[in-house]
Amino acid sequence: MGNEESVSTLQRLAVSRNIPHLLFYGPVNSGKATAAFALAYELYGEGFERNFTYFNASDFFDQGKSYLVRDKRFTRILGTDDPRKIQKSVISIFKEIINEYASMAPIDADYKIIFIDSSQALDSNAQHALRRIMEKYTATCRFILATTQPSRLIAPLRSRGLNLFFRHVSDEKLGSFIKKIAEIEGIVITEEGIQALLYYSRGNIATSLNTLQVAVLLAHGEPIGIEVIYDAVMREEIGDIRLLFEAAMAGNIAQARKVIDHMLIDNGFAGYEVLERLHKIVVICGEPEERIARWTIKIADANFKMLYAANDRIQLEALVTDFCN
Repeated sequence: MGNEESVSTLQRLAVSRNIPHLLFYGPVNSGKATAAFALAYELYGEGFERNFTYFNASDFFDQGKSYLVRDKRFTRILGTDDPRKIQKSVISIFKEIINEYASMAPIDADYKIIFIDSSQALDSNAQHALRRIMEKYTATCRFILATTQPSRLIAPLRSRGLNLFFRHVSDEKLGSFIKKIAEIEGIVITEEGIQALLYYSRGNIATSLNTLQVAVLLAHGEPIGIEVIYDAVMREEIGDIRLLFEAAMAGNIAQARKVIDHMLIDNGFAGYEVLERLHKIVVICGEPEERIARWTIKIADANFKMLYAANDRIQLEALVTDFCN
């Protein structure tokens, strides 16, 4: 559903069996990872995992060694399951892991695929190392990079592969999809409720389904209208972001960092999405207008810095540290 141009291109590539390096870019939940897995299934069949490897760059560089020791694929390379005993830097480990996986011969295929999601989390050194690995093993390994912020990737990486853009779906297609889901699940939702859901989701399928699930629980079997969708949206928005706002106001940096990690790592939010949600909370917080204006300026400054920064987490932590000064 949606992204017909990119999907059509991938279908033609799959038929030809001649896949170049690929760069998928677009907003969160626009189908980039799904497309990568679907392409691998089309190429390799049910046993596609033999020739397809998935890495999430944000796991490496946001969670660091604590993540590496939890992933059993890396046990042999690390030689320990205690992050305190790892002497190498995360970037050195990343280079070693990617190089090893890329050097492995494909099984029952001419080449294997390594998919690196959230590639905007790679710093400049990691990106340059990845470029060299891509060049070295191009005969037997193809890379798919996915990112929400292609401008953060160095030009040599962007130019190494075919760039495909993924977008959120149109309201018309999403509306039809929601109606189909409601019919299958026996959910009664009014036309006004659907329009409210579309307005909030803005073409994001995952957001629309999550909000609908919350709305079903709130409706208690009654038809889902605008009011229920609004209540569901407010519950979603206020959750973690309310905790972040309160921690920032109280100067509780440790708690704020935990919430930021949870939103970026566990929920998969991009930094700008956290800022958008924080702004919504600030606007309705009921504080004096002068204070709201000051907080809004700080959020805007953080958003500007995030455009040129390599790490969303650092910018968010800097924001909450200075929020009430």
